[in-house]
Amino acid sequence: MTHYSALSTEHFKKLKFLGPWRTACQWLSTLLVIIVPFVRIGGDSLLRLDFTTLTLHVAGTVLPIEALWLFLLFCLAMILLFLLVTLAFGRAWCGWACPQTTLVDLVEWCARKIGVKVSAGKLPASTRQRLLLQLLYLFLALLVGTNLVWYFVSPYVFFAQLTGGTLHWAAWVLLGFTAAVVYTDLALLRRLFCKEFCPYGRFQTVLVDPGTLTLRYHPDEAPRCIRCGACVRACPTGIDIRNGYQIECINCGRCLDACREVMARRRQGGIIRYTFGLEGRGVRALLNPRTALVAAALLAVAGILAVAAGERAPLALKVARNATLMPRPADTGQAINFFTLHLVNRERLPQPVLIVATADGFPLELRGPAQPIILEGNEKRRIDIGLVASLGKLPLPATLELQTTDGHLLASEQLLLLAPPAAPTAPD
Repeated sequence: MTHYSALSTEHFKKLKFLGPWRTACQWLSTLLVIIVPFVRIGGDSLLRLDFTTLTLHVAGTVLPIEALWLFLLFCLAMILLFLLVTLAFGRAWCGWACPQTTLVDLVEWCARKIGVKVSAGKLPASTRQRLLLQLLYLFLALLVGTNLVWYFVSPYVFFAQLTGGTLHWAAWVLLGFTAAVVYTDLALLRRLFCKEFCPYGRFQTVLVDPGTLTLRYHPDEAPRCIRCGACVRACPTGIDIRNGYQIECINCGRCLDACREVMARRRQGGIIRYTFGLEGRGVRALLNPRTALVAAALLAVAGILAVAAGERAPLALKVARNATLMPRPADTGQAINFFTLHLVNRERLPQPVLIVATADGFPLELRGPAQPIILEGNEKRRIDIGLVASLGKLPLPATLELQTTDGHLLASEQLLLLAPPAAPTAPD
């Protein structure tokens, strides 16, 4: 057990509280969430999921949802990161960075500014004060809804479409639904959501680890408690941390500051503190098999995703036999097979490409659009082509390639050219 000796006057003057740090963390995380949609790398969004083109934009890289395994790797990495943060820091996320807590803290701060006495999340207000608070709830709800839409529709496009009246109905639905949920939460639930409905709090109790960061009142320090009740009055969810671990605790540290301030007047250190685990091992408590396993899995998945995204071909090619056009005779002694090409330019810049077909090392006659074909940045295009080959060589394996104008290979597919139904085979 750690005993605190009397503090000197100099130490008393230098007493530090966590409140300003928590507020700074909340503002920083909030500003990041708002600013990220406006950040561009190479002219593309830092983070955005575009449903119109079915692409995920991450740090200047465009991942088509059709590359499902890359998208699933990204989701798996986010899940593992969530698990690792939960194992290490527990509900500190709730008290320090959760948007729900940040919004409610802002509401309570504004309520105090207009004269409302906030107590354990309750806001007893006059009619005028309630009206002002309702307007605040509505403003914050619309801001949150709009900010969420920016992660699907670039804000540069959003404002242009909003003022022009061309914003897609799905964006309106998302904005309205999110705003309605946030308004209901702020108007009716607030801290009650953290205490009774938050799924993360329940989930965290399952993942709690011997090394998880915990805000606690150590039982061995109980004799120093003067029963002032400052920790209970400071708690936003109205619990008494002296009763041990409780699921309603959001680890915000307000009780720690309150206790520290009271005990400092007695020239003593506070009784409440953050600890990694319950054995006083400090950060070393995080060095346990479960945390190490999740961290290793996260590093492995993130590494695979980084390598896969970095080595991904700049252009995707899929070839399918034309379902409506069967192979048929062409010129004398020849037949033509029809294929449909699906091209995707994964780069942001236009890409001129050539379609080249070969069989046995010799070029095949290709009938289709004029070449080179110019694919715009992130463009998807469907192209129908025909390949002509000698009847005497059918069936014939062939290779279809996409090349740059200087002959660099971009993508290739293997094909099989078939003879027309009931067509006579030309003599060799």
